[in-house]
Amino acid sequence: MLQHHHADGVTTLTLARPDRGNALAADLVEALLARVLEAGADAAVHTLVLRAEGRHFCTGLDLSTLASESDGDLLHRLVRIETLLAALWHAPLRTVAVAQGRTWGAGADLFAACEQRVALAGSSFRFPGAQFGIVLGTRRLAERIGTDRARALVTEGGELDAVAALACGLANAATEGANVAPRVSAATARAVRAATREDRRDHDLAALVRSAAEPGLRARIAAYRERLRAAA
Repeated sequence: MLQHHHADGVTTLTLARPDRGNALAADLVEALLARVLEAGADAAVHTLVLRAEGRHFCTGLDLSTLASESDGDLLHRLVRIETLLAALWHAPLRTVAVAQGRTWGAGADLFAACEQRVALAGSSFRFPGAQFGIVLGTRRLAERIGTDRARALVTEGGELDAVAALACGLANAATEGANVAPRVSAATARAVRAATREDRRDHDLAALVRSAAEPGLRARIAAYRERLRAAA
C-alpha cells in the first residue's frame, strides 16, 4: 500500500497500489498523513519524496467502495484528504512529487501541494472535483498557476500533459534532480517556509466542507463515474 524508505536525510514514500492506479483509499490516506507528519517532526529529515509504482502516479479518489458509502462517509474521506494536502503544503521541509502517467483528481492535488513537482514524460493532470460539486485544492492550484488559469482548468475539466504542466507552473521540473541537503540550517529552512506560506488551512477546509456537505454527494460522484465510463 505504502512503502517507506529513509536515507541521508531523505524520506521517500512510494504509493504501492498499482493495480488500482494508486487511487487514494481511506487507509492509504491515513498512512500517507502519518508518514508526512512524522517526517516533518524529524529534524534529521530535510526532504520528503512522493513516488508511485506502476503506470500512474495517482488516479484520484478510490471509488471501489462507493456503493456502500453514505454522503457522510465520503465527506469524512474528503476531509482527511484535505488534511493530508494541508500537511504537505505546510510541511517544514522540502517536498518533492515525481509524477508519471495519470495524475488526476486528488492525485493531482497531492502533486500540486509539493514544493518540487517533477512531471515525467507521458504524465497527465486533471482536476475534476468541481464536476461532482467538490472544491478541493483549488486555492492551492491557483497559487501555483494563477487564478484565471486554475478556474478554467477546474470548471472546464481540462487535461494538461507534462509539457503544458511545466509551461504553466503546475510542474517545475521535467527530470528529477539530486535531493541535496539545504545550504542553510534545518531551523532556518523551516522558518523560511513558515514565513513564505500563508496559513489558510481553515479557509481551505471550510470551502471543501461547504461543497461536500450539499446533499447527494454519493449520487453526484456516481453520475460522474458513469460519464467517464461512457466516454471511454
